Amino acid sequence: MAAGAPRRARRPRQSPGLAILAAGVIVAAAFLARVTLPDTLTNLSNLVFDAYQRALPREWSPELPVRIVDIDEASLARLGQWPWPRDRLAAIAEFARDAGAAAIVFDFLFAEPDRTSPEEVLTTLADTPARRALAKALELSVPHDISFASALGETGSVIAAALTQKPGGTLPVKAGYAVAGDDPKPFIRRYAGATAPLDVLADNARGIGAINWLPDRDQVIRRVPMVLSGPDGFVPTLAAEALRVAQGASTYVLRASNASGETAFGATTGLNAIRIGAFEVPTDANGAVVVRYSEPAPGRYVPAWKILAGEVPAEELKGRIVLVGTSAAGLFDLRATPVAAVVPGIEVHAQVIEHIVSGGWLARPDWAPGLEIVAAVLGALFSAVVVAKLPVRGALPVALSLSALFCLASWFAFTRQGLFIDPVFPAGTALGALFAASATVIFSKERARREIRNAFSRYLAPDLVDEVAADPARLKLGGEMREMTLLFSDIRGFTTLSEGMEAETLTRFLNAFLTPMTDVILSRRGTIDKYMGDAVMAFWNAPVDDPDHASNASGAALDMLAALKTFNAEHGETAKVAIGIGINTGACCVGNLGSEQRFDYSVIGDDVNVASRLEGLTKFYGVPILAGEATVAAAKGYEFLELDRVRVKGKKTALTVSALLGDAGVAAEIDLVRLRETQAAMLAAYRGRAWDIALSHLADLPALSAGRLTDYAAAMGYRIARLRTAALADDWDGVFDPESK
Repeated sequence: MAAGAPRRARRPRQSPGLAILAAGVIVAAAFLARVTLPDTLTNLSNLVFDAYQRALPREWSPELPVRIVDIDEASLARLGQWPWPRDRLAAIAEFARDAGAAAIVFDFLFAEPDRTSPEEVLTTLADTPARRALAKALELSVPHDISFASALGETGSVIAAALTQKPGGTLPVKAGYAVAGDDPKPFIRRYAGATAPLDVLADNARGIGAINWLPDRDQVIRRVPMVLSGPDGFVPTLAAEALRVAQGASTYVLRASNASGETAFGATTGLNAIRIGAFEVPTDANGAVVVRYSEPAPGRYVPAWKILAGEVPAEELKGRIVLVGTSAAGLFDLRATPVAAVVPGIEVHAQVIEHIVSGGWLARPDWAPGLEIVAAVLGALFSAVVVAKLPVRGALPVALSLSALFCLASWFAFTRQGLFIDPVFPAGTALGALFAASATVIFSKERARREIRNAFSRYLAPDLVDEVAADPARLKLGGEMREMTLLFSDIRGFTTLSEGMEAETLTRFLNAFLTPMTDVILSRRGTIDKYMGDAVMAFWNAPVDDPDHASNASGAALDMLAALKTFNAEHGETAKVAIGIGINTGACCVGNLGSEQRFDYSVIGDDVNVASRLEGLTKFYGVPILAGEATVAAAKGYEFLELDRVRVKGKKTALTVSALLGDAGVAAEIDLVRLRETQAAMLAAYRGRAWDIALSHLADLPALSAGRLTDYAAAMGYRIARLRTAALADDWDGVFDPESK
C-alpha cells in the first residue's frame, strides 16, 4: 500500500456469543409459549392451513356420489314454513328409493311426534261434536310418523341423534364395532346422555348417526369426528353412518395404537383409522377426520321442491348418498369452514363423505411436532450466526429467506403429501431469534458508542400526547363535507313524564336511560354529537371512515329499541318510556365548530335537520324508527317499508319516509312480500283518493306486520277519515304536510 494512502475501515468482528444467547432466550420463550399457550399457537397454525385450503381447495366433481336435497328458501316459499309434515319427508325418501339412491340421510332430529299429523292436531281441540266428527273422519288416516317410518324402512335410511352432557337417554344400536389394538375410548369425545329419534322412526331406519359438531375455538369446523362415545358405547356420526349404510356394511373396525401394522412402541396413543365398509379412513387420535374441503358448488344441491314436484331426473340420485338438510338462513344451521365463512351444516356432512370417497387425505403425523421443534432450534441458531457474521441489513434477507423456506416446505408437504407440517413455530422462532439477536448486537454497539446510543433512543415510539402535539391541525377550527348518516332519538311525552319527578330523581332516571343508549351507539361505531335533555344526536362516518355507516346506524336504532325493553323492565316502577328515532343519510359538514375560545366536534347541514324532522314524525306514524330515502338505499341487510311522502317543515321538496322493520332475520317473522304488496296497494289507492280500497288494505297491515304497523294503520285511517270530508285541491298529490315539527 502506498505511503499515506487511507486505510479501509474494517467492520469489527462480532462475537456470536451474545447473538446465540439472545436466540437461546427466544427459543426458551417459544417452548414456554408452546406449553402455556397451546391454543394461541394452534389458532395461528389453523390460519395458515386455512389459507392453504383456500389457495388449493379440493376439486368438486359432479361425478361424486353425494347429493344434497336442500330445503332452501325457495322450497319454504313454495311449500310452507318448517317443520314440514313428515309425510312430505316420506315422499322425498320414496323418490330417492325409486331413483335408486344408495342411502338417504336426514340431518334433522326427529325427537318428538309430528305436530302437524291429524291425530296430534286433534289433541289440541276441545271435546265438541265437531271434534268427534273430525276424529271419526280421520280414523282411517295414517299418522305422518307412521308414513315416514314406513318410507325409512323401505330405503337405506339414516336419521340423526344428538349426544348431550346431561345424563339420560339411549340410542338403538344399528352396527357392530370391532377394535384392533388398544382401547380407544379414553381418546374419544365422551357424552353422558343422548337425545334419540322417535322409537317408530329409529326402529325402521337402517342407521342412526350423531350430529354433534366439534369446532375449533374460533368455531371453524376443520375436523369432523367419525365416532363418538355415548352412554351405551360407541356412536357413529351422521357422515360415517351414511357411508356405512350406503355400502350395506354392518360393522365398524376401529384401528388403534399397537394394532397389527400400527407402531406406537407400546404407548397408547388413541385411534389411527376407522374401516367403514371398503374405506379405510385415517383419523387423528380422537377419531376425527381432517377434512379437505372444496369450494361451495351449486351442483351439489337439489332443491327439495323440485324433488316433490317430480322435476329431478332419477339419474341425478341413482347410486348416490342423498343428504336431506337445509340452507335456509332462518333455520340457523350454518357453519364456518376453512374455505367458506358460512355454509349450511348439511354441506359439511356432504364434504366429509366426498373427502373420504375421493381419498384426498389430510393428516398431521405423530412425528410432525418433533420435526417442527428441530427446525425451530436450527433456524434460531442459524439466524444468530448470520446476525453475528453479517451486517443486520444483510442478515435480515437471509433469515427471512430461511423462514420462507420453512413455509415452502410446509406448502410442499400439504400439496404433495397431504400433511400438516406447521411453519408458524419454526419460522416464528427463527424470526424472533433474528430480531432478538439483532437487537442484542445493536445494543452492544450502542454501549460502546454513546452518540449512536443517543441516536437510537430517539426512535422510541411516541405516546398519545406527543402524537396530538405533532398534529396541531386537530386543534384548529374548520370542517369538511362528508357523506354521513345521522340519528336523532327522543323520549315520547318526556315533558309530561318529567313533571312528576323531583330534580334528583329525574337526573338519575335520564342518566340510567342515556347510558345504555350511548353504549349501543358506540358499539356500532357511532359518534355521539350531543345530548339535549332526553334526546340524543349521533352520526356515522366521522371522524373515522365507515363505509357501512347507513347499515351501522340502522343496526344501532334496532339495538336501541332492544336496550329500551331492558331499561323499561328494570325501571318500570319509575316510568315506562317509548322513544322515536329518525335516521337520514346525506352530505354534511363535519369538524370542529365554534369559536376560537371554545369549539366542539360536530356536524351541520340540511340532512341533519331532516333526520331531526324524521324523529319528530315517528309520533305521527306510530312507528319507533323512520328513515330517509338515502338511508334505505344504503343500509344493506336491513328491511324497510315505505310509509308515506312528506313535506317536512323547512323543505319544499317532498321526501319518502320508511319504517325500519328489522334486520334480515325479520323475514322469518313476517311475510315481507305480502306486506310490501299490501302497503304498495294501500299507498296507490290513498294517493288516487280511492279511500275505501285504501282502508281495506290498511285493515290487513297489523296482522301482516305482526303488530308493527297497528298504530300506523290507525293513524292513516284517521287521516283518511279527515280527507274524505275535506275539499282537496285538484292537484293534491297525497304528500303529507305535518302541522308541526
